Formats: sequence, structure tokens, C-alpha cells
Amino acid sequence: MAIIVEILVVWFKLVCCCVSAMFGYIIPPKKKSVAGEIVLVTGAGSGIGRLMSINFAKQGSTLVLWDINKEGNDETAEQIKQLGGKAHSYVVDVTKKEDVYRVAKQVTQEVGDVTILVNNAGVVAGKNLLDCPDELIERSMNVNAMAIFWTVKAFAPSMVANNHGHIVTIASLAGSIGTPGMVEYCASKFAAVGLHESLYFELDKLGIEGVKMTLVQPWWIDTGMFDGFAPRKGISPPALHPQYVADKVLHAVQINQEVIALPRDGYIIQFLKTIMPTSATGIVGRFGGTYTAMDTFIGRDKKHT
Repeated sequence: MAIIVEILVVWFKLVCCCVSAMFGYIIPPKKKSVAGEIVLVTGAGSGIGRLMSINFAKQGSTLVLWDINKEGNDETAEQIKQLGGKAHSYVVDVTKKEDVYRVAKQVTQEVGDVTILVNNAGVVAGKNLLDCPDELIERSMNVNAMAIFWTVKAFAPSMVANNHGHIVTIASLAGSIGTPGMVEYCASKFAAVGLHESLYFELDKLGIEGVKMTLVQPWWIDTGMFDGFAPRKGISPPALHPQYVADKVLHAVQINQEVIALPRDGYIIQFLKTIMPTSATGIVGRFGGTYTAMDTFIGRDKKHT
């Protein structure tokens, strides 16, 4: 009898969660202020990393910019300062945990405790797995996945201690759906999604309600990273505009949105994958052109060689 009562309670809670989510979709919750927050963005020297940093700065946040590219990172900092914002630029190789931990201590001493962490840094090899050099596989795994472990371990303890903070993972729809020509990238993004989701439940288990988490899963973003990527026009969605993505990320943080797929078609694609056979997913991939989209891949690295 007790187990029946428990099951009924669980079902009641599930219905309440779904109704609450639907209500929040119709009437968005009030935005929280990020003014005064210390926001650290990895990969801040270009692309959506730069745009997200500027967005947060416009809201009154203090920015901590991490990138391996000093020139690009300093440019982001200068743009923020010209807008009247506060920015601190640090050259960091996020794949080296010693570097992450060392500079994290420096940030705490010089700026303060990071309260919003945006793990954005990312790379892609753009080769079929059997043709992909080991070092490029390791690079993608280290930048896109392993680095998140190091940054979270460096900055989450103070968030947990203060029961205040926000962790953002910029993953990808490629973190839920495999694609030919980007096996190492998909694997790293699958890892990032799994890391984020597991950490979410870990904090929930510990009763840490003040540390929020947002998982971002966008489609292809027109930043140059995927130059040459060519899915079937008219069938697959076009490339996302970087500013659109940056704006959506800020909004998601402000309303404590837990998961955001861009475009919204991404939610449908992810759902269909869970109910279709793998072979059926492949048929859809062929139809949408994702099977051959990486055949013409150029990317940033190849374009500048």
C-alpha cells in the first residue's frame, strides 16, 4: 500500500512539474538581475564568447575573460570597457588543469568569487574518425569536455558555499545526435551534456537550490568555426546568427531556464531520436543532408593555412 501511495505522489509531482513548465512557457518568469555578478566566459576572444561577454557587461556584470588567444581576448575586454563595463582579460589554456587552477586563484584574488560560469570554449577537427590524427581527437575532447571538469571544480565550490551562482554549458545539438565527419566533436559534446546533466542532479541531491544551471544546445552557428558545413538547403535549418544565440543565452540565464535548444526545432529532433530506431535516424540524416554536410568543411584552421 505504501508503494502505491508513493507512486501516486510521484505522478502528482510529475504533473505539477509539467504544468509549471507549460505555464512558464506561456507566461515567462520574471527576469533576475545579473548586475554585480562576476561572470567568467571561456573562449571569450571571438564568436559567441565575445558577444555573450558584451551582453552580460551591458547588464552590469563584471566580466572575466578567458581565452588562449591574447589578442582576441584583449579586444573583447577593450570593447566592454568602451561601453563603460568592467572586464578582466586572462590568457588561459583550459585544457591544462594546472593552468585553470592557477589562474582561477588569481581571479579570486584580483576580481572576487566567480558567480556565473559560462563554459563556451570549443573546437572541431572536421575529419572522418579514421582520418583524424590522434592529437586532434584529444584536442576536441580536452577543450570541449575535460576543460569543463576543471573550471567547475575551480569555481563551483564558492557557489555551493554561498548557495548562489549559475553554471552555463554551451554544448550543441551534436551532443544529442551523432553526425558523420564530426565523430570527435559529437563525442566531446555528448560528454559535455552528460557532465552537465549529472552535475545538475548531483547539486539537486545535495539540496543546493541557489546554484542554477543552463544547458545550451544550438544548431550550427555562423561564427566561422563550421565554415564549409553544408546541410541540405530548404530542409535543414540555416546557420544561427551569433548575436541571436548570445541573446538567447543571456535570457535563459535571467529566467533560470534549464535547457535551451536553438532553433526550437531542436527539441522536436531530440524527441524523435528517442523514439525512432537508429536506422530511421540515419534516413532522416540523409534526407536533411547532414550525412554529407561535412564533406565541404573548411573551418577556421583550414581557412587560415
